[in-house]
Amino acid sequence: MIRTTLTALALAAGFAVTGASAQTAGPAQAGARNDYANKANWLCFPGKAGDACAIDLTTTVIKADGTTSVEQFKADPKAPIDCFYVYPTVSNDPGITSDMNAGPEELNVVKQQLARFGSKCRIYAPLYRQFTLTALRAASAGTPMPGSMDPAVRQVGYSDVVDAWNHYLQHENKGRGVVLIGHSQGSGVLARMIPAEVEGKPVQKQLISALILGSNLGVEKGKETGVFKTIPLCRTAGQIGCAISYVTFRDTIPPPANSRFGRVQQPNMEAACTNPANLAGGKGELKAYLGNGAAIASSSVAPPTWVKGKPQPATPFVAVPGLLTGQCVSKDGFSYLEVHVNANPADPRTDDIAGDVVNAGTVMKDWGLHLIDVNVAMGNLVDIVGQQSKAYLAKK
Repeated sequence: MIRTTLTALALAAGFAVTGASAQTAGPAQAGARNDYANKANWLCFPGKAGDACAIDLTTTVIKADGTTSVEQFKADPKAPIDCFYVYPTVSNDPGITSDMNAGPEELNVVKQQLARFGSKCRIYAPLYRQFTLTALRAASAGTPMPGSMDPAVRQVGYSDVVDAWNHYLQHENKGRGVVLIGHSQGSGVLARMIPAEVEGKPVQKQLISALILGSNLGVEKGKETGVFKTIPLCRTAGQIGCAISYVTFRDTIPPPANSRFGRVQQPNMEAACTNPANLAGGKGELKAYLGNGAAIASSSVAPPTWVKGKPQPATPFVAVPGLLTGQCVSKDGFSYLEVHVNANPADPRTDDIAGDVVNAGTVMKDWGLHLIDVNVAMGNLVDIVGQQSKAYLAKK
């Protein structure tokens, strides 16, 4: 249970907001740079042998009446746009920061959050030296690892992502439109990188959208911009040069007063909420792709029995059309995507989903559904990127 709790702790501790990471060897080696011309330093890279995004995404679609069908997935190697992704805190490496070797946790997070975008874009996902769960455990226990708070060390992960971005722009982009995607710590890195490296630069004209997921992106109250000065929130699926951002909570478990998600520190700002199921506002059906069985690393508990009286599906993912509805709400000082489960005890399909952070059998209400922020709206997000791609290409 502690693993999943500390995944979210990365954001609360400030690492996601600052893009802070460190190098295991400490400040003395903080100047060492990664060579992103070496494809071994990328999780996903078009044409790479062993591409982490070239995986099985087969999904069992379960209707309310319990009938099922199998949905196959196929990436488009000739997709006309690109996606650049920064993953959340997942590393269990033993040092202060992760190494540059992809472990099971990095491989699984792209399976859960990223690879499905491959039907709409070519995917680039760099490895970077992020602050590890190991170091977070030590910090939470009151025994921080020596050097873990050194500012120079904590700069390294952000610098890695900037280096990877610049390599991508110089050698791979070739004028193509690009979608930036992040979650939690990854979103924090992008929220820092976009104002410094994208806004006001020539590449901004190629920005199709920025998906800043599972993170508190500040916007001025009543306005569409804030941290991003010239990149407004997306309000239609055909809008380009805009941002989508939200954090998720169940409607039955709204954010408590101590919640880390759904609000920002600046008094004149609020946390952005754009509902992927209805960008214009109001309710919409969330097209979730939920991990199944061993594939569900995005939750601290096992998935439910999907259909009463039937064995669990064998596919790595499950879709449950009509089960989930989402809407952006502002309550008690919080702004978030409220998820409603359309439970019907009369039908054989499950009346709930997994996804809460659980510690010692207790749901940690302040985390909401942070662990499945992306899964819960994956189908909507992929559809939006597809429509934005068409709009971008038509404009270009």
